[in-house]
Amino acid sequence: MQQNEFLLLTPWVMCSTNLKYIPLCFVVSCRYLKFIELPLSQRKFCQRCQQLVLPDDGEKHREHQIVGDVSITQLKRPSQLLCPLENKKTNAQYLFADRSCLFLVDLLSTLGFRRVLCVGTPRLHELIRLKASGDEKSNIKSLLLDIDFRYSQFYMEDSFCHYNMFNHHFFDGKAALEVCRTFLQEDKGEGVIMVTDPPFGGLVEPLAVTFKKLIAMWKEGQSQENNRKELPIFWIFPYFFESRICQFFPSFCMLDYQYFITLISSMGEIFYLKMLLIIIHFHRRFICVDEAMKYGCMLEVDYDNHALYKHGKTGRKQSPVRIFTNIPPNKIILPIEEGYRFCSLCQRYVSRENQHCEHCNSCTSKDGRKWNHCFLCKKCVKPSWIHCDVCNHCALPDHSCEGPKDGCFICGELDHKRSTCPNISTSKKADKAVRKQKQRKSNKMKMETTKGQSMNHISVTRRKKRRERAHQYLCS
Repeated sequence: MQQNEFLLLTPWVMCSTNLKYIPLCFVVSCRYLKFIELPLSQRKFCQRCQQLVLPDDGEKHREHQIVGDVSITQLKRPSQLLCPLENKKTNAQYLFADRSCLFLVDLLSTLGFRRVLCVGTPRLHELIRLKASGDEKSNIKSLLLDIDFRYSQFYMEDSFCHYNMFNHHFFDGKAALEVCRTFLQEDKGEGVIMVTDPPFGGLVEPLAVTFKKLIAMWKEGQSQENNRKELPIFWIFPYFFESRICQFFPSFCMLDYQYFITLISSMGEIFYLKMLLIIIHFHRRFICVDEAMKYGCMLEVDYDNHALYKHGKTGRKQSPVRIFTNIPPNKIILPIEEGYRFCSLCQRYVSRENQHCEHCNSCTSKDGRKWNHCFLCKKCVKPSWIHCDVCNHCALPDHSCEGPKDGCFICGELDHKRSTCPNISTSKKADKAVRKQKQRKSNKMKMETTKGQSMNHISVTRRKKRRERAHQYLCS
């Protein structure tokens, strides 16, 4: 097991002096304090182990790829120094583009927030701390909760907690929990906001449960008079999850601001998003990007060095990533120079292409394009959709009208859903039998391939030996 994997799997280590277990984050933070005291020529970072290298550790990393002369500026931007944990083609980190992140930092400052709980947003955490260190007038503090333990090398215990947002688990126990509680309840809970950027493949329900626990933690410090207040939240997620998010947080609304993210790979390369899997909530199944385009859910990302996914005149501008918030939208000013305008009828900022519909009495577009009003459906739909008389609703022109429209996906009955279908056990047995049959076929093909390779190897060896014997005979 590599050293960086060991760090992730063992949050507690044994102290050599008193033979007691202590949090690993404390040990790593001590390394950081020793590291910044070193002269520039001795500050090194091991790219293989993803670890700050102290002079005593030089022999361990002698044959590894080392980055030397690590400056204080680089230490303040760890997201640009760290690489993905595993295979660069299957695991990549998608981080906010700087222009989107700077907009959010300025917006938080304008709204008067003094503390930001960054849940899964390491780049935002970096820029908040950079602004606080470079601007004496800025008094915003930040606490990062993230699953990536490597960030503990660059932050002290009061600014980073190793955290899993899907089950509300603090890996460092009660100490980290108290750090988060103190941060939320400081100044009686005033002036704090939570900004979160969960993985797009995660289900909304466990995330909502976790966020409600954080809200309950914040409310513990509230007086009974302010008990009805809500913790301000910015939840950054694709727009096609709007109905699902509003199901758990009815006070949330979606802003038109299109968030852009940057792909950081282990070799500094940019990979096409064919490998990115997303979950369409109404099907609850994994589909690839090509299939997502059929549903109008194409994910477009802003890259700094990619011609297709770069914001501006030379690249696509639409991004499905939006901000969901319980802050009144009329308080949030979006940048006009980036293509947003103020709708006097809706009393909010919207994208320039999002036109106000007099029939729906709102700016209805979700994806940044101008939508068309369908009088039969009595709502606005995407411009690529048409009304289907068979389905009695709008859909893509090449959609299939076959199959059940409502009700159960297994038997087609309208009086129940799939979860309560009496034939679900039969369906599961059939699916299991099909999976077993496919597995047996796959194993058989693998065995035949292995056997063929083995036979080929034997025949090649025999031919080689025959040639050697013939050569020896001729030479003799």
